[in-house]
Amino acid sequence: MKRNKIRVGITQGDINGIGYEVIIKALDDPRMLEICTPVIYGSPKVAAYHKKVLNLETFNFHQIRSAIEADHNKINIINCCDENVRVELGKSSEAAGEAAYLALEQAVSDLKSEIIDVLVTAPVNKENIQSEKFSFPGHTEYLANHFGVQNPLMLLISENLRVGVVTGHVPLQKVSGMLSKELIVSKLKVLHRSLVTDFACTNPRIAVLGLNPHAGDNGVIGNEEQDVIIPALREASNKGIMALGPYAADGFFGSGQQYKFDAVLAMYHDQGLAPFKALTFDQGVNFTAGLPFVRTSPGHGTAFDIAGENKASHDSFAQAIYNAIDIYRCRVMYAEASKNPLARYEINSNGESDHVDLTSEENSNF
Repeated sequence: MKRNKIRVGITQGDINGIGYEVIIKALDDPRMLEICTPVIYGSPKVAAYHKKVLNLETFNFHQIRSAIEADHNKINIINCCDENVRVELGKSSEAAGEAAYLALEQAVSDLKSEIIDVLVTAPVNKENIQSEKFSFPGHTEYLANHFGVQNPLMLLISENLRVGVVTGHVPLQKVSGMLSKELIVSKLKVLHRSLVTDFACTNPRIAVLGLNPHAGDNGVIGNEEQDVIIPALREASNKGIMALGPYAADGFFGSGQQYKFDAVLAMYHDQGLAPFKALTFDQGVNFTAGLPFVRTSPGHGTAFDIAGENKASHDSFAQAIYNAIDIYRCRVMYAEASKNPLARYEINSNGESDHVDLTSEENSNF
């Protein structure tokens, strides 16, 4: 049976942070129920606690046992954790980490079963969520592993800026050793395809940043640009990807060049995320490109320092929901547009989405 509204699975994140605050504030806007069916994976008891802290008497949750029971006109919530879990606002605890994991686990299971359409994750604490079942630097790596995707791409998005990173949650001292022509090309392929299928960009232009200050100054301050990045750009060009650079990161963002491209590919986490968050913190959204489903999250963390104080902005979380819905619709439209008896649309294990024309093998470059 075809559904009119997209089912948005929302994980509670860390129960001691601002997760429930931004979830409740975002869903308190009546327009949300006009465009989607929210299904929160968490704890009705914990949700009620946060609702009381926020003093939102008119806000209500609809408790269900399974996402299949979701009411399209209500804000649904499924209990995923121990009823006796304790909220300790602003504190990191093992119980909070377990609660965050259990919510994520059930949401991912429903995503696999296609009971929900997209996933929006509230922030977790990357330390307390660690366990035998979750030994990853973050959501991105967990989801990629769970779905057998070898090459996901962390992509930060806002209304007029998209920034991806070649290396994600890794120590800075390991970045140079991890960079290779093959890795950069693989990320460019995922980014290019995502721009086409997820954002409806025609012939997208991608700016690629250098690793070193001044993009190496022709080898004076480092050789990675000459030895790795430039050869990667040449190979990407041969594959039909318009990737330009390498650009020195400071001058690139300082002069506003980021707005002249459909996306920017940075070499490491802070090189891309620091300027992105400085420019779009309240509206920025984290999107995992290259997965066979849509997953977004707000651009901020658990914010333990303001948990329970009713100070958190819900703008980024609301935007994460909007973006998840928009990207899902773009994928549906792309798949529909690509339909013909001899074509198929798929995302392979490298995190690259393929539109394969079976009548021409040479057109299957991506």
